[in-house]
Amino acid sequence: MSREPRHDILFEPVRIGPKTLRNRFYQVPHCTGFGVEKPWTQAAFRGMKAEGGWAAVCTEYCSITQESDETPYVSARLWDDEDARALSLMTDKAHEHGALAGVQLWHGGVYAEGRESRLVQLAPSQIASDLESVVVPKAMDKDDIRRAQQDWVAAARRARSAGFDIVYVYGSHTYLPTQFLSPVYNRRTDEYGGSFENRARFWLEAIELVKAEVGDEMAIAVRIAADTLDLSSVPIEDGLEFIRAADHLVDLWDVVIGSMWGPGRLDSGPSRFFDQGYQLEWSGRAREATDKPIVVVGRFTDPDRMADLVRGGTVDLIGAARPSISDPFLPVKIEEGRYDEVRECIGCNACYSRSIWGSHLGCTQNATAGEEHRRGWHPERYEPASNRDRSVLIVGAGPAGMECATVLGKRDMELVHMVDADDDIGGCMRWVTRMPGLGSWGHVIDYRRVQLDRLDNVSVGLSSPLTAQQVLDYGAQIVIVAAGSHWVGDGLSGVTRRPIPGADASLPHVLTPEQVMLEGKRPPGRRVAVVDYEGYFTGTALAELLRSEGYEVAFVTSHEAVAPIADQTLEGLPVRRRLHQLGIKAHRGVVVDRVCEGGIDLVGEFDARSTLEVDGVVLVTQRVSDDALYRELVADPGALQREGVEAVYRIGDCVAPRLIADAIFDGHRLGREIDSPDPSQALPYLRERPLV
Repeated sequence: MSREPRHDILFEPVRIGPKTLRNRFYQVPHCTGFGVEKPWTQAAFRGMKAEGGWAAVCTEYCSITQESDETPYVSARLWDDEDARALSLMTDKAHEHGALAGVQLWHGGVYAEGRESRLVQLAPSQIASDLESVVVPKAMDKDDIRRAQQDWVAAARRARSAGFDIVYVYGSHTYLPTQFLSPVYNRRTDEYGGSFENRARFWLEAIELVKAEVGDEMAIAVRIAADTLDLSSVPIEDGLEFIRAADHLVDLWDVVIGSMWGPGRLDSGPSRFFDQGYQLEWSGRAREATDKPIVVVGRFTDPDRMADLVRGGTVDLIGAARPSISDPFLPVKIEEGRYDEVRECIGCNACYSRSIWGSHLGCTQNATAGEEHRRGWHPERYEPASNRDRSVLIVGAGPAGMECATVLGKRDMELVHMVDADDDIGGCMRWVTRMPGLGSWGHVIDYRRVQLDRLDNVSVGLSSPLTAQQVLDYGAQIVIVAAGSHWVGDGLSGVTRRPIPGADASLPHVLTPEQVMLEGKRPPGRRVAVVDYEGYFTGTALAELLRSEGYEVAFVTSHEAVAPIADQTLEGLPVRRRLHQLGIKAHRGVVVDRVCEGGIDLVGEFDARSTLEVDGVVLVTQRVSDDALYRELVADPGALQREGVEAVYRIGDCVAPRLIADAIFDGHRLGREIDSPDPSQALPYLRERPLV
């Protein structure tokens, strides 16, 4: 295979100051949860992208001083030489594979958490934080300003010693430089406040000082967010004017939109609400102010779109965070013309929810993301299994089953049969992707369908429900049950730990998500309540669907906010706005005490009781595993032995209902460890910890 000539432009080198990028694929700074606490994980994760063809790989935001402490969130740091040594592992990996390494030097200002350092937050003016209402920052005096600027210089010097090629004087997302630039945060009356020239002074001076220190050896990059006043707090015209003012100091402009917190957090827009390239409405205007190289992001995965953007002169570099996590080898695959092998980002923001909220990064599409060091997983390489002479039967072709079959096929198992009772692969994803806004999640199926079709040792049997006896008679030495889970029809939940009296999905006025999506079941009247105890996407998507069909929908949730789990994926605010626009009233902080034919009884805080008149209720309370087949098989070890079944495992929701990303991870892990002493138990992973 070879790439299409129209994509050649993506593989041209680009000069940025004293450095040259080998192509136009640029992994922008993005969070991981690794920082300098997990330096080997950080190095292996970024190094994998360098191996996959990215011309540059950058750290997450990198704190320059203890006055910008982000604990409990995990950022990189360059407070001292030990931090530099930790990050040098990353630059070595990047250089080993021919990529440049970038570091995003950061000061949070009023948004620095300071929970470890216990130091006061700094800001241009004394305006309380909208992130932590009890935080009121110190208004920086001239000594604070000089010290903060010198902290950037000292961190840049350490970055140079660590081997970095690109250094960011990071200011976007309403961090300290933007707090000075923004008239919303900056109410000063001295030479650092008031006019645009004064508000820009702090950031310009910091860039100039860093440029003077390292600019001959490192490329100077600036990430700036400018859009509308209610998103980044910097109007687009001020943003363009700043680019013009700093352009002589800057080698690369990284242009994004939005703020770090609140309604302006749009830099990682979920696919449920934002299309590919959605940021270009604002970031595409940067060319008006500079001829220097520009990198933008927008969940780009289509090489035609990428090439058109470059040819149009809007941008020079295709930036990526999420697509580079989903497929670290995206550039290589495009370069080699392997277009149908791209593991396309679905924009679910599982990566964001983990890396930001104090967890280890993960990805729905790419189970190896974050596991490169600690588990030794490579997204494109698989070692033949030591027990590859065995045949495997996988019962269930949902997310976990598809992933496990793919991995086992690539590990050269003699024969892998994946069997499903449905008429196509995908499991729950087949109906989840038909919900409003979730069509992009179908790439989970699309990618694995291509992989499975190419594996000669993997076959798929559809419309084939299996009994325990049929499994025993199948002839496979290894059986893996991936039968999934289902939403309960009696209202059982972790909120009340019991079913809801009167809830029975066999009744016409009680529905489950599967009944709505797969069976077409609808309430007997026009009024329906969606009862959501999960707090993620299922309940709100069903409410939107039923409203679009003309039903009067009430949203009933045990949580204090609608879809609080969706806040972790940046879907919370837009989904609440969507429900409001659709006229769906939310009843928050209540549980259903009883389901009746004409309504539901609710109980709120302090035993406050009310009744909601509805014709039907959709129960989104909890899921339970479909594990009956597994339990029947393992209950008769003698039958397994007689039929030559050496092992029976279960994966994914069949073990415990979970996020799609975790179900896929579970299937991947079992496939990777199928020849371990006990594949049912995960092998220990490498931990990074200080030695005592």
